[in-house]
Amino acid sequence: MIGSKARLPPYLEHPALKDDAESSVETEVENDVEHYRFRIGKNLTRRIDQYLVDRVPYLSRNNVQRLIDGQLVKVNGKPTKASYRPKAGDQVEMVAPPQPVNEILPEPIPLEIVFEDEHLMAINKQADLLVHPARGKWTGTLVNGLIHYGRKWSTVNGLWRPGILHRLDRNTTGIMLVAKSDEAHWRIARQFEDRTIQKTYVAVVHGVPQLRGDVIDVPIGRDRYVREKQAVRKVENGGKPAVTLYEVQETFEMPPAASLEASSFPADRNKPRPPEKFSLLKLTPKTGRTHQLRVHLAARGRPIVGDTMYGGRIFAQGDFRLERQALHAYQITFVHPGTMQNVTLTAPLPPDLSNLLNILRTATSSRCTAR
Repeated sequence: MIGSKARLPPYLEHPALKDDAESSVETEVENDVEHYRFRIGKNLTRRIDQYLVDRVPYLSRNNVQRLIDGQLVKVNGKPTKASYRPKAGDQVEMVAPPQPVNEILPEPIPLEIVFEDEHLMAINKQADLLVHPARGKWTGTLVNGLIHYGRKWSTVNGLWRPGILHRLDRNTTGIMLVAKSDEAHWRIARQFEDRTIQKTYVAVVHGVPQLRGDVIDVPIGRDRYVREKQAVRKVENGGKPAVTLYEVQETFEMPPAASLEASSFPADRNKPRPPEKFSLLKLTPKTGRTHQLRVHLAARGRPIVGDTMYGGRIFAQGDFRLERQALHAYQITFVHPGTMQNVTLTAPLPPDLSNLLNILRTATSSRCTAR
């Protein structure tokens, strides 16, 4: 927050800017954006887009104009135009992406390696781990861990995503492939493009689907109101085709001592309370849209346990709490880029999902015995 000990970016600490009589400046750093506030000290002959480029040098004039077009630049609390010339006393506010860094730092992030040879590596990704730097998050990602691991990775996706062939959401666990050479990268990437790679997920959801197995064929696009979310959208409104197959593996009763909690966000508390039964689903996505499984299941009224973004609730019993989506990339089948043989790799369930299933199975077994 403004007034805290957060450091100003280096370009705002330069002596030539500190004593600038034109304006004063404050900056507020958040997770993936920076908020700038300027107080104009005298009437300016420059347009506001030119002024902001001078004040925040890492942004180009086109960058600033796009921020203005997106109403992310305001003067005295109101959106402005690029041609506006600031006047003495104006309060200028701008929301901008953070300054990019020049290199990715290696970090000793633990990697659970499922398979490795000279062509590729497969890992069982843990929860709370971003795959690569994005939105101002430059450290603590899988890529930082890969660089520390010290092997040579493919460069097809550039220096910021070495070896990365596909992604899992931050709090989705499970199998991920990483390419070591450009040739291996291209050969596996082509399989993703042709949709010949078979991926299998498991998820614990609220409620029991009416059908034991079905196809969810519903287009998905960006949510109109929340930048981080996806939503069911018609193709004519920007949605893209998305297809998911599901099969019910087990169903469970609600444990007597357990509780379902909404997250701390007001929007989550306003969502309808999900059913107090649960199902373990096998999921086979035929497309690879962002948040596809989470959106599809929520659209069917069966949100994933712990996925508060899409209507799921936090599961709690005693000391156990699951505060992330109960979704795991369990298995992947692909053609090996070196041997050209089919390979199937499996990632064991992480401890939190194993504990959740044990709790649900014990409660369900006890109820059946009591009957």
